[in-house]
Amino acid sequence: MAVPLPQQPGPYTSGSLGYFHLRLVGPAPALLLVRTDRLYSLSHSRRCGYRFRLRLLANPHRRRAPDLLLSTYGCDLRLTHRSGIGSPSVNGRPLRAGTPTELAVGDEVSVLRCGARYGFIVERFVSCGGFEVDAASTAGSCAEGLVFRAESLRKRLRAISESEDPLSLLRDCSGIGNLDVDIGPKKWRQDGAAELCLDNPITPASKENVLQGDCNFERDKFDHDFDVVNDGDPELFNGSKGCRDDSSEKPGCGSGNEEQYHSEGCYSDGSTFFLNRLADTGSNTQTEPQSGVTLPQLLHPVNSLVRVFIATFTLDISWFLNYCKIPQHLPVTIACHNKERCWSASSENRTAAPFESHPKLLLVFPRFPEDIAFGKDRKKQGVACHHPKLIVLQREDSMRVIVTSANLVPRQWHLITNTVWWQDFPCRTSPDYAALFSAAKKQKSDFAAQLVSFIASMVNEVRSQAYWITEVAKYDFEGAGGYLIASVPGIHAQSPYLESNYFLSAKHNVHTKSAHRMSFGSVQTSVVGISHRFHIPSDAGKQLRALSAFLGKCRENMYGTTEVILKRNTNIPADANAVSVLVADLDKFSEEDSVQLGFLPREVAKWVAPLSDSGFFDFSGFIYPREALEAAFGVTNTKVQLLLYVSKGPEFSQISRLISNEHFPPLCSLIASLQRCLGLWRLEEVLANIKWPETLEADFIYSASSIGTSINPQFIASFASAAGKRPHQDFDSQESDPEWGCWTANHELKKPSISLLFPTIDRVKKGACGIQLCRNLLSLPEKTWQRLRSTGIFHDAIPQPNARIGYPMHVKVAQRRFKSCFGEHSFGWTYCGSHNFSPAAWGQPLSPPSKANPSKARSAPSSPMLHICNYELGIILIALPPGMSKHASESRHRIEDIALPFVVPPPRYKGSDKPATRLAMREAVAEACVLQGNDVVDLPDDTDEDVPDEDDEQVVELSDCSQQEKEEEKIYAETLWGQIVVLGGSGFVGSAICRAAVSKGIEVVSFSRSGRPSYSDPWVDQVNWLPGDVFYARWDEVLVGATAVVSTLGGFGNEEQMKRINGEANVIAVNAAKENGVPKFILISVHDYNLPSFLLTSGYFTGKRKAESEVLSKYPASGVVLRPGFIYGKRKVNGFEVPLDAVGQPLEKLLSSVENFTKPLSSLPASDLILAPPVSVDDVAYAVINGVIDDSFFGVFTIEQIKEAASKVRV
Repeated sequence: MAVPLPQQPGPYTSGSLGYFHLRLVGPAPALLLVRTDRLYSLSHSRRCGYRFRLRLLANPHRRRAPDLLLSTYGCDLRLTHRSGIGSPSVNGRPLRAGTPTELAVGDEVSVLRCGARYGFIVERFVSCGGFEVDAASTAGSCAEGLVFRAESLRKRLRAISESEDPLSLLRDCSGIGNLDVDIGPKKWRQDGAAELCLDNPITPASKENVLQGDCNFERDKFDHDFDVVNDGDPELFNGSKGCRDDSSEKPGCGSGNEEQYHSEGCYSDGSTFFLNRLADTGSNTQTEPQSGVTLPQLLHPVNSLVRVFIATFTLDISWFLNYCKIPQHLPVTIACHNKERCWSASSENRTAAPFESHPKLLLVFPRFPEDIAFGKDRKKQGVACHHPKLIVLQREDSMRVIVTSANLVPRQWHLITNTVWWQDFPCRTSPDYAALFSAAKKQKSDFAAQLVSFIASMVNEVRSQAYWITEVAKYDFEGAGGYLIASVPGIHAQSPYLESNYFLSAKHNVHTKSAHRMSFGSVQTSVVGISHRFHIPSDAGKQLRALSAFLGKCRENMYGTTEVILKRNTNIPADANAVSVLVADLDKFSEEDSVQLGFLPREVAKWVAPLSDSGFFDFSGFIYPREALEAAFGVTNTKVQLLLYVSKGPEFSQISRLISNEHFPPLCSLIASLQRCLGLWRLEEVLANIKWPETLEADFIYSASSIGTSINPQFIASFASAAGKRPHQDFDSQESDPEWGCWTANHELKKPSISLLFPTIDRVKKGACGIQLCRNLLSLPEKTWQRLRSTGIFHDAIPQPNARIGYPMHVKVAQRRFKSCFGEHSFGWTYCGSHNFSPAAWGQPLSPPSKANPSKARSAPSSPMLHICNYELGIILIALPPGMSKHASESRHRIEDIALPFVVPPPRYKGSDKPATRLAMREAVAEACVLQGNDVVDLPDDTDEDVPDEDDEQVVELSDCSQQEKEEEKIYAETLWGQIVVLGGSGFVGSAICRAAVSKGIEVVSFSRSGRPSYSDPWVDQVNWLPGDVFYARWDEVLVGATAVVSTLGGFGNEEQMKRINGEANVIAVNAAKENGVPKFILISVHDYNLPSFLLTSGYFTGKRKAESEVLSKYPASGVVLRPGFIYGKRKVNGFEVPLDAVGQPLEKLLSSVENFTKPLSSLPASDLILAPPVSVDDVAYAVINGVIDDSFFGVFTIEQIKEAASKVRV
C-alpha cells in the first residue's frame, strides 16, 4: 500500500523550532532527539539482522515510502506507517495503515517484530525559544501538564478496556507507568542512541536504570551529536549480536539484577555460536559479568510464543517451567530419553503428560529401532541414546531454531560451559512444502528439509504432534547461517536413483516415459505376504511358475533391480489402505497378465495410500528379483527388499490449499521414512565436495565431553575423510584402488589427522567443584586411552576466556581451519552441537560380508551401510576458500569471528599427563579421601544426566543386517489374503453366509448384481459390497487377497437360462479363482432328491452338476460342494420379510422325529422330494464357515453332513 508523504510546512520561526525527546524502552533506554523541521523514517533492516534504523529523509518525495514516517509541525509529532512493518501501535491501539496519528508527550509507540515488541516513548518537547513540554509539565502550567498526562492515560485506558486480552496489554504496555512526574531528562547515551535493536525489547525501565542529568541544547552541540544519518548512509550503530565474552559494553550483557537480565532478548544472524552464561559462584564476586546467554533470554518474550518444541537427553521440567516462566496453556512438546520407554514397542509408552498445571505440555519418547538391538530383539535392548539438544520457538512472524550442547537441566546452564547457536527465520506469505524435500547440493538451503526430517523422526509415532511438519513449512529458512547435521538411530543404506515408468498416482497406475518428474527421494521397505502367497499346496506350483516366468522376462538394471507395479486395493475390508505389489512383463503390461507378489507393510501402506489417493505424491517400486524368488520358493525367510521412490504428484502444487489435518500424520511418516544422509554421510555431503587445500591446513581439532569406547584409527580416518581430508600424494596406491584418493586408516597411523581435546585429570582436580561435577560429565574409557595414547592425538582442553577456567566444559566442537596464501582471512568449517566423538553418535561404517563365506552374502547387491546408535543434532558453519561461495549465507562467514571455548592451539599432552578417565577420577576420589582421613567412597558405575550410553564396542557385519519378516507383518499379510468372496452375497443364502462370516471376524467381500442390500442391519456395514456381473467381472480386482470363494449362484428360468446361471457362471468363477491363486472354492449346490435320471437332465440340475465337476477337478484337495435340500429362514424380498421358517422349521422337526419309520422308503424314486428334511439357512452358512477355516473339510457334503459341520462352529 503506497502511503503519500505529508506535506512539509513552511520555514519555521525560531520560536517554533524545537526537539522531541524519544526514549527507547528497553535495557539500554537510549534517547533520540528529533528536530521539528525535519522528516524521519523508522525502517526495518532485514539485511542487518531485523534492526530498525532512524533516518533523516533528505528527499521527502522519494519513490518508496518508508515503513514508519515521523513528521513534525510546531509542537505536533505525527506518525504514519504503511502495511509492511507489522503491527505498530500507540498506547496499545493498532495504527491504521496510511493514516497519520498525532503523538502527544507520554505516548508510547511499539512495533511487533519477530515475536517481540520494540518501541519508544515521547518523553518531552523542548523549544529553542525556551518553551518545554514533558510528562510533568507543559508550557509552565501545572494544569496543562495534568491535561497532557490525563489525555495520555485516557488513551491507554480506552485501549485496555477495548482489548480482548486486557491483562496481556497491561503487561506489554507497562512502560508508561515509569514516566513519573519527577523524572527529568536522561543522559544521551551515544553507544546505541540511534537504533531500535532486537536486543532492546520493551520492558519497564526502573528508576535505578535512569541516569539523571541535563541535556545540552546548544545548536553547535546538537549538530555534532545528532544521531541520525542522511538517507542512503549506513547505520551508525550495530546492535549487540548475542552476548559474547568480549562484549562487556554491549546491551543485554549488563551486570544488572537477574530479573532484568533475563527479561532481555538476544539476536544472532547464525554466523557463529555463543556460550551460556555461568552463574555466580560467590556472594561478593561475579565470575563472568556481562558474558554469555541464558535460557530465558533465548525464549524472551515468552508471551509471544505460539508453541515450543524441545529435544533433550535429560530434563528438569519443574525447573524449566519456573525458570523460564512458561505460561500454563502454552503448547510445549519435549522429546527426551527414557531407556525403558524408548525401547518399548507399545504405543502407550510413546508419550506422557506429567503436569496437570500445564495441560499442553507433552513428553515424547522416540522409539529406538529393533535392528540395532542386541540380537535384533527389542526386549534385549541395546546401545542407543536420545541425545540431541534442540529448541524450536514458534511465533506468529518468526521461528527461532536453537542448537545447543546443554541439556534441559539447571547445572548445565548455570555451572557448565556449553555452546548455543540460534537464528530467527521469518514467516512466509504461504507455506512452501517443496522446501521440506530440497537437497543440499541445490542452490536453495536444505535447512528446512533437515530440520523437519529430524523432528519427524522423533514424533512419527505420535499423531497429535505431526502438525509440526506443516508448521515448519510456513517459515523461510533460505537465509540459514549453517547446515544441520543430524543422526538418527538405525542401520541406514543408500539407494541409487532409479528412473521409474509406472507410478501409483491418485488410486491409479500411471505409465510414463518422462524423465522430468521431480523426485523427493526413496524409502527402503519390503514386500510382505510372499510366504503365505506361494506356499499353498493346491496352488503353489502354478503360481511359482508364473512368477518365475515374469521375473525371467523382466529386465534388471545395472543395480540388479527390476520395476514392479504398485496397486491400490480399496476393496479389502481388513485394511482400506492396502497396497499390493504386482510383477508383470512391463513391455506389454496388463493387470490381467500379472502375478501379485504381496503387499506393502501396514506401517508403510498407512501413509502411502492417503498421500497417493490425494494426488500429493506418486510412488513407484523396485525389487531384487533373486530375493523374491528365494522367498517364494522358501529358500530364505528374510525380508524381500522394496525400494519405494517418491515423486511429485499431480496435486502437489495445490497441497497448501488441499491439505487437512488427516494428512498430517501420513506426511510426517513419509518425511521420517525418506532416506537421507545422516551422521558421517551427512558430514561428507556437506564438506567432502569442497576442495580444501590440504597444504594450507592450520588446525583440525575436536573437543568433546565423551569419547567412544570403540574409537580406533579406522573410525578416525572415516571421520576425517567425511570431513574432506585427503592425502597429499599417495605413491603406494593405484587409481584402480577403491580407496585411492581417500584418507584411510593407513594414513591415520602414519600421520594422525585430528587433535582430540580432553581435560587432564589434574585440570579436573583443580576445578571449581573438583571431580564431583565432572565425574558423570566426562567419559573416556581407560582402554580407549591406552589404545590411543601412543598416537599423540590427545591435547588438553583449557577453557577460554580465562573466567571460565575451573568450570567443566560440556561442549562438542570441531574445527578445521586453513590459512590463506594470499594474506586474506583464514577459512574452513566449525561444528557445534550434541555429537560426541564416537561411532554411536556419528555412525559406524559396516563391513561387507566376507568373501570366504559366500553363504552369508545376500542375493541383493551389498550397498554401503551406516550403523548409528543415537539421536544427535549439530550445526556446521562454513567459511569457504576465497572465491568459492555459492550460497549467500556462506559469503558472510569468517572463521575468525568464531571464538572457540578453549585455547587454540591446544597444548599436547606431556609425558606425565593423563586424561580424566573414569578410572583416573575414581583413583583421585580415593586419594582425596585418604588425605582427609575419610573412608574411601567409590564412584557408582551408573551414569546420571550428562553421559550417554556409548559403550559401542561391537562388530557389526553387513551380513547381520538382513531382517526376517516380523510376525506382525506375517499376520497382517495373512489377514489381507484371508478374506472370503461371496458370489451372490446379497441373496437369501449369500447374505446369511456374509452375516455368519462377520460374526466370526472373517473379512467378507460380496459380489452381486444388486450390490449392497436395501436393509440396514448392523452387520451390513462390515461387508464390502461390490456390484457387478460374473460374466463381465474384473476378477483380479474382485479376488485380490481372497483365501476362499463361496458361490451361491443359481436360479430358475428356461433351459438355456438355467444352464447359464447354474452352470456357466459358476465355471467362470471357479476358473477365475484358480487363475488368481485363490486356494479354496465352496459351491452351494442342490440335493438330488433321488430323482430319476431323466429328470436330472433339466437345465437346473445339469448346470449344478457341471459346476460341481469343475470345482472338484480344479480343487481336488480343497474344493467343497454343499448339497442342501429345501432351505428355510426369514427371507427378505423387496423390503418384506417372508417367514419360510414358519413352514421349514416344523417340517424339519416332523421329518426328524419320524426318520426311523421313513428310512426304508428313501430308496424309492423321488422319495426325497417328500422325505428329505429342510435345512436352516444358518446351518448352510455355518457349514460354509467351517469349510473356510478347516483345511481338512473338502469334498461333497449331504444334508446331514452340512448340519454336522455347522454344529462345529455354531455358537
